[in-house]
Amino acid sequence: MTYNDADISHLELLRSDLITRAIEVIEAGAVQFCFVVDDEKKLVGTITDGDIRRGLLRGESLDAPVERIMSRDFHSLSSSASEQEALALMLRKSLHQIPGLDERGCVVRLFLLEELIKQEKRANFVVIMAGGEGKRLRPLTQDCPKPMLHVGDRPLLQIILEQCIDAGFQHFYFSVNYLKDQIISHFGDGARWGVCIEYLEENQPLGTGGALSLLPQKPLEPFLVLNGDILTRVDYGRLLRFHAEHQAAATLCVREHTTQVPYGVVHMEDLHVRALEEKPLFSHYVNAGIYLLDPVLLDFASHERFIDMPQMLDKAMQDGRHVAAFPIHEYWLDVGHHDTLQLANRDWGSL
Repeated sequence: MTYNDADISHLELLRSDLITRAIEVIEAGAVQFCFVVDDEKKLVGTITDGDIRRGLLRGESLDAPVERIMSRDFHSLSSSASEQEALALMLRKSLHQIPGLDERGCVVRLFLLEELIKQEKRANFVVIMAGGEGKRLRPLTQDCPKPMLHVGDRPLLQIILEQCIDAGFQHFYFSVNYLKDQIISHFGDGARWGVCIEYLEENQPLGTGGALSLLPQKPLEPFLVLNGDILTRVDYGRLLRFHAEHQAAATLCVREHTTQVPYGVVHMEDLHVRALEEKPLFSHYVNAGIYLLDPVLLDFASHERFIDMPQMLDKAMQDGRHVAAFPIHEYWLDVGHHDTLQLANRDWGSL
């Protein structure tokens, strides 16, 4: 299937348009792609979700023009190309979209891989960490496991599960410990949702790595690991593609976090004042609690002692494994405090 000129006009950007506009265009559509044209409407660059995230990691501002992140080395076909030709090129080059150009170099068609090959259910496992005590949410978690606290009309863990099902995943493992019977009773074997749910039962807290060592079988495909207290709109299909494109052993989702120093900062050299900076802002990328791991990462898990994900990834990097960062600009919320739980209940339904 292809889109014609009338269908793709909303995907068109100018060089001077901002990166924030590219994000809006990509998130508003289903094709996860936009293109940049010059004053004569000729194609000069393409932008995918991966281009945006790589630009953010390089330090590009969301207010920078899209020409700073667009790919100039793009693939295209003649608008008269057949769908079979487009499919062959996309499979050969691992592409998900190819613009079809007229004789002037203007985009008049867009070939989409996911329309030419209808996506099957994903074979990737999903492991959701749902065993924590949720001490920061006491007294709410005194008699209720944190992932079973409601956001709107559903438990948080059910929201996470249903999002994953919508993304095509069908085989789940829940890592459980604290008040685990409530979780097992509610979700059972997953038949209510038409999926398979199994349980990794910790007799004592093992950390993320230790829990992964309880998997009864080694996955054949990269598998998703999620903290059971995260609400997000991350597109897991994009994450899977990013992981494959970067040939990573592990992909760690990261979120930009800004901290403001509440005082004026004095920059000194010895005892000489060189500059004064009033309440500066510092930005850092923080762990978002979402991981995509190749099965080889299980070699660094341990069932003999507590080992958390950062320790496991450190061991993998020391072994020379490539760990990629996937910056997320979509909605993300760590529902680990009373204020963020209130925020989730206030905002999630409207999203």
